[in-house]
Order: sequence, then structure tokens, then C-alpha cells
Amino acid sequence: MVTSWSPDKKHSDVERWICIYPAYLNSKKSLAEGRKLSKVYCVENPTHQEIRDVLVTTGLHVGVENKLYPRERSKEMLYRGRIRVQLRNDDGSPIKDDFPTRESVMKFIGESIPKLKTRQNRPAEQQPQTTHQAASKSKGKKGRR
Repeated sequence: MVTSWSPDKKHSDVERWICIYPAYLNSKKSLAEGRKLSKVYCVENPTHQEIRDVLVTTGLHVGVENKLYPRERSKEMLYRGRIRVQLRNDDGSPIKDDFPTRESVMKFIGESIPKLKTRQNRPAEQQPQTTHQAASKSKGKKGRR
């Protein structure tokens, strides 16, 4: 049972663990819709199972909660799930030196999800688009007058 946050709680209490919603890493979402990172680090439509699978391999303490991201428009089960991750020991030191911050964990997840076997075995028409197209769209407006 998760109770309200208090600065008196230890870092090992679930209430002090960071929260990661799949929308934070979804390259299909805008910053206003809840994406937290640059599209370079994001993947197309990640699920909470994929995020959990990636984090379990790191050795961090991971928990999954049946929560829906407040900015999510769709109420489908596909978009449900919140991941909790413990980053710090009770003395305040990072559990893993590779992951001192929330952003470092999310960047690692974004780099690791495309390497999952479930992502590798998709048919070609379901493969996510590469981010190189976004860079080519930002041409100048020289021809429009």
C-alpha cells in the first residue's frame, strides 16, 4: 500500500521511488502530451512490460502499478501501467553509479527497448520509423513567397 510522500521516509520506501510512465518515452507524443526526453532517446509506443524487462536486467528494484497516466486520452489497457524504480540507498547514495538520476534511467530505457527480442521480430511494416525523417523535414522556407 502506497501512502503519501514525506521527506521523513527512507529511500527504500516505495513512495520515494521514481515513477516512469510509458508516455515519457513515447516518440509519438509531444512534450505537451507528456514526453519527457528528446525524440532521439524515445521509442515508438513503449509498454510498461518492455520498460520493466529492461530495468530488471539492470539489477535495480522495480515495481509495476496499474495506474493510468493523467494526460493519456485513451483508457485502453495497452496504455496502463506505471513503473516505480528505486534509485538511491537509504543513505542517499545511488544504488548503481550508472543511474544517478531519473533522466539517466529513462535514456537507458530508450536505448535498450529497440534491442529487445520482441522489438527485433516485428514484421517490416510494423517497424517504427527512424528519427532521421524528422531532421529532413526542417528545410528552409526559401521557395515560399
